[in-house]
Amino acid sequence: IHLKEIKSIINSDTFLSKVLELEIEGKKEKVIPRDIAFNVVSEEPIHIDFMRIVSGKKIILEIPVKFINHPDSPGLKRGGVLNIVRRKVELKCPAENIPDEIIVDLAGTDIGTSIKISSVRLAENVSPTIDRDFVIATVAAPTVMKEPEKPAEETAEGVEGEAPAEGTEAAAKDGEPAKKDEKGKEGTAEKKSD
Repeated sequence: IHLKEIKSIINSDTFLSKVLELEIEGKKEKVIPRDIAFNVVSEEPIHIDFMRIVSGKKIILEIPVKFINHPDSPGLKRGGVLNIVRRKVELKCPAENIPDEIIVDLAGTDIGTSIKISSVRLAENVSPTIDRDFVIATVAAPTVMKEPEKPAEETAEGVEGEAPAEGTEAAAKDGEPAKKDEKGKEGTAEKKSD
């Protein structure tokens, strides 16, 4: 296996929960990565710890959550936001049945929906390590919609409030010079008649 292939496996979200097959002294063993060390300078992987999988035993792993069918969510279509509470969930899995990811279907979810672990279909004999029914994600109301409303109201009020004031000031200013001009003209006329 080449370094490039190792890097792509390491950089995947499922790396620490991925069952791999290694050939050790001519015998194929199923293993799972447990830890990885990198070179401080080059950041190249220099050491990986693996744990051998023993059939029939259960192991605890953090499995990444994958969300599907975003376009089929009425809440997201209306501008709702997917608020992810847990990107990974710790599961107790049989060594021979480790899921690559936890699939969360967003189809039919509306604003205000809480997606809990109980609503997710897990593989047989796979269970979360947390006993309570915890939230994985929610479809929240769009926060962006509230923000423009306030400035729009303020702007409308400001325009309504300021417009008459500006108009009044403008009228007063226009009126003042007009009066002065009239007086000035009258004065000039009076002077001429004298």
